[in-house]
Amino acid sequence: MDDLTQKLSSEIGILGGGAWGTALARHLCAIYGQARIWVYEPDTAEAINTTHTNPRFLPDVSLPKGLVATTDLQAFAQGLSLLVIVTPSHVTRHVLAGIVPYLPKDTPMICATKGIENDTLMTMSELIDSTFGSWAHGRSCFLSGPSFAFDVARGLATSVSLAGYDRDLCQTLQRLISNGDFRAYTTQDVLGVELGGALKNVIAIAAGACVGLGLGDNAVAAIVTRGLAEMTRLCVKLGGEALTMSGLSGLGDLALTCYGSLSRNRTLGVELGQGRDFDSIQNGRITVAEGVKTARSAYILAQKYDVDMPIVTRVYQGLYEGKTPERVVRELMDRELKHELEFSIRH
Repeated sequence: MDDLTQKLSSEIGILGGGAWGTALARHLCAIYGQARIWVYEPDTAEAINTTHTNPRFLPDVSLPKGLVATTDLQAFAQGLSLLVIVTPSHVTRHVLAGIVPYLPKDTPMICATKGIENDTLMTMSELIDSTFGSWAHGRSCFLSGPSFAFDVARGLATSVSLAGYDRDLCQTLQRLISNGDFRAYTTQDVLGVELGGALKNVIAIAAGACVGLGLGDNAVAAIVTRGLAEMTRLCVKLGGEALTMSGLSGLGDLALTCYGSLSRNRTLGVELGQGRDFDSIQNGRITVAEGVKTARSAYILAQKYDVDMPIVTRVYQGLYEGKTPERVVRELMDRELKHELEFSIRH
């Protein structure tokens, strides 16, 4: 281990105690022997500290004794050498605002939150810059890719993308988080990595709805493929790289989320396709299906920048305007016939 990696790994803090945050905390603590995690719920903190489990969000997974939980942001931020942000996107601004007074300036950050802020349409990189100030721009990296929390927590082979504006820092953090079970690939396309991680959740709701409607594997494959085209169009329009969408944070994450049985967004779509009421589904959940909020943000972005995103549009209309899954599918299938590789903005 080089000196810089040793320094950065000395006081790692994971901000967010959901399934994904807990899985990353377990992974990093297993490598370096200790880590701290901030959680919102006092009973979750107590469980992590006493029984070394997180029964609310990641049941049946044992956690290292070196992982210490707290609900106190000031105590959590004290002397951190690396901050890993894993809060749901809709509360990230609020939580980060609470840590700003206590976080040492120039602390490197890895953001593993996937989403777009509804009110501002900011990506997480933009939100971090606006919250911490200009110093954060070159000290932040963004992790995304096909990575179910339960698989990572069990030490199963996982590969992800790690994007950052500072190439040297990105490569340092790549080495820090990687081991024989967890492999990170670096890129400087921060926007592309963020958009892939956010938009795939919306497409997964549509894929799940096809399953719930009993439409078969052909329909799901079509949703995945045409969904990737929509993701790529918006990515390029906003300044990201098209090639990023064919990588781990694009196609990789999209495939896992649309086909994997552990996907919260796919599961939501399945239940909607089976005829369940959206509110009753949400009321019975303690975990967040990020695609619900991202559908609204993505729809507004598509309208604002005149990008053709019919799947995203229909998912938004299904969630927020009451269109039935059957009608959504029918409208998608009845659209004007087009050339498959047409890559123009709304036409």
